[in-house]
Amino acid sequence: MFSRERWNEILETLNSNKFRTFLTAFGVFWGISILVLLLALTNGLEKGVTAGFQNMTSNSCFLYVRGTSIPYKGLPKGRRFPLKLGDIDALKREIPELKYVTPQNRLGGYMGSNNVTRNENTGAFQVEGHFPEYINQKPMDILEGRFISYSDIDDKRKVCVIGREVVKTLYENDEGVIGSYIKINGVNFMVIGQFKLKTSQGNREEEGNTIVIPFSAFGQAFNTGDNVDWMNITAVDEVNIADLRSRIFGVLKSRHIVHPDDDGAFGYHDLSEMFQKISGLFSILTFIGYFVGALILMSGIIGISNIMLIVVKERTKEIGIRRALGATPFVIRSQILQESLILTILSGMVGISFSTGVIWVLNYLVDLYGPIDNFVNPSVNMTVIFIALSILIISGILAGLIPANSATKLKPVDALRIE
Repeated sequence: MFSRERWNEILETLNSNKFRTFLTAFGVFWGISILVLLLALTNGLEKGVTAGFQNMTSNSCFLYVRGTSIPYKGLPKGRRFPLKLGDIDALKREIPELKYVTPQNRLGGYMGSNNVTRNENTGAFQVEGHFPEYINQKPMDILEGRFISYSDIDDKRKVCVIGREVVKTLYENDEGVIGSYIKINGVNFMVIGQFKLKTSQGNREEEGNTIVIPFSAFGQAFNTGDNVDWMNITAVDEVNIADLRSRIFGVLKSRHIVHPDDDGAFGYHDLSEMFQKISGLFSILTFIGYFVGALILMSGIIGISNIMLIVVKERTKEIGIRRALGATPFVIRSQILQESLILTILSGMVGISFSTGVIWVLNYLVDLYGPIDNFVNPSVNMTVIFIALSILIISGILAGLIPANSATKLKPVDALRIE
């Protein structure tokens, strides 16, 4: 029930010693601010890191040859062998749970020597040979033109799709890109599209400096034939790619005469396992955020409890008079608890508002100066706010509980005698 006199009394009590009230409230303000900011920063870091996995479907793996580690059927240890296009067809045929199996070959690198020219402009770029399904494994936006198609594969067309950094290096402003030609290691390729990845995470410079050409044209132009450097393998949504690992290895071992126990012959990067490990790591970081923030907040709550004990001691005679006039222990206890709750909740709400402002400034700076690697949109959802409010309410009750019980234990006669 609302009591104006009670609220006036609470405000008068808090204003009686403003500096003490400020110092007491600052502990809760700082604790709740740190809690919200830690969770927001952890969330931003988690979004930034996991967004990198959106560049490649998480239920995928990369596979390549490392060399045999066990002699087998007269063949020596340390033998290296190339993967072949036939391996792609064999995996698709024998493991129907695989959604995409695409080969990849790579030439040069954007940090290497100049390998691409256009008129008088030159640059060092990463040139990759792919199949059309690759766009489903590593989602990208086609800014103009199109991606490679199976007609390009079948006809071994010397066409290419280029990243934005390639355009900036080889072309003048407002110069047409589609239909123009670039020369890769002395071989002319016609540009049919320009792309960018759907996320801005990972190595943005390398991704922007990539040129994609049909796998068949890559083999013909650079004499790699049907050899495959990498396989990009994606399982259907209902099956975890990790569950297919032994079957994938089994097919390749039988085709390349590798010992059945020689898993080390193949390099294997499972994105689903990496994603699960990273998700587990951020679950731990979130827990640490709650734990550290709660500890800091607890120090503020202890401060409020101590101050309320001092307030009760200062008002001992007042409490004695109220008890003598008929105030019940419940009335005395509720007044102390209410004062503690008001002080805690007000300072906590200011802390939440302050941390929200800091988060807004961080997002504004990120938008103003561009994205930061592995850090995106630091924020907290309403669940965190509700949890913070719940912590505030519980903390306010706990902070006032001991002083309130202490106040109700005073006998009116003893309270009136205290000077």
